[in-house]
Amino acid sequence: MRWKPVLTRNTRQGSSLVKAIILGAGQGKRLLPLTADIPKALLDVGGKTLIRRQIDALASAGIEDFVVITGYGSEKMEQAIEAIARERLVTIRTVYNPFFQVADNLASCWMARAEMESDFIQVNGDNIFRSELVDSLLKNSDGTVTVAINRKGKYDADDMKVMLDGERLTEIGKTLPVETVDAEAIGIYVFRGEGASKYRATLELLMREPSGLRQWFPSAVGMLAKDIAVSVCDVGHHQWCEVDFPADLQQARHMIAGW
Repeated sequence: MRWKPVLTRNTRQGSSLVKAIILGAGQGKRLLPLTADIPKALLDVGGKTLIRRQIDALASAGIEDFVVITGYGSEKMEQAIEAIARERLVTIRTVYNPFFQVADNLASCWMARAEMESDFIQVNGDNIFRSELVDSLLKNSDGTVTVAINRKGKYDADDMKVMLDGERLTEIGKTLPVETVDAEAIGIYVFRGEGASKYRATLELLMREPSGLRQWFPSAVGMLAKDIAVSVCDVGHHQWCEVDFPADLQQARHMIAGW
């Protein structure tokens, strides 16, 4: 585990939540050959790297303390992150996930568990969004755990699907039967108060299981939903994009051209 403290400045805009944990350890194999030499988070999207766009949006919403989990191409990631920290005047630490080649992202979250002692927002490393989405999510996430969702008419196999009871999440996973699905989780989660500590404890528990390295972190959120209220915030009226495939990258570039 490596930590890289850099320059900081208070840019908070009224929110008590000032920390973001970004999952950036993956290569993005479905984007090959574009990611043959760089991780997905360093792909150029309209003149800026994907992770730079994330940090810009989060910092503009008042986030001032960043933790980025690295793995594939970690040295290039650290160089890019150091440059972003200098330019944005925010604090960024990196946590290296040595399991990135053999594990899914539950392990990345587990590696960052020491950073989960207070309120934080967790972001998948392949999401593109603007600060308005973050502002809306933080404003409407007073509960212990809040999942950003999007509702649409049809869901596919790659969607992180959710089931709801009103505005409370009951189930989350990619393999949920589509006829039972109420929304998709877009990859942004807010943890406050006991939600942060219980999430960390759940990560510890799941990583002790033989299947721990092969699990996605939403399985921890689903387990939490059996213990505490996990609420949702519909952000589908905001522009956002998840970059998994080359077509997604083109869509993201087209979307950003209109910003």
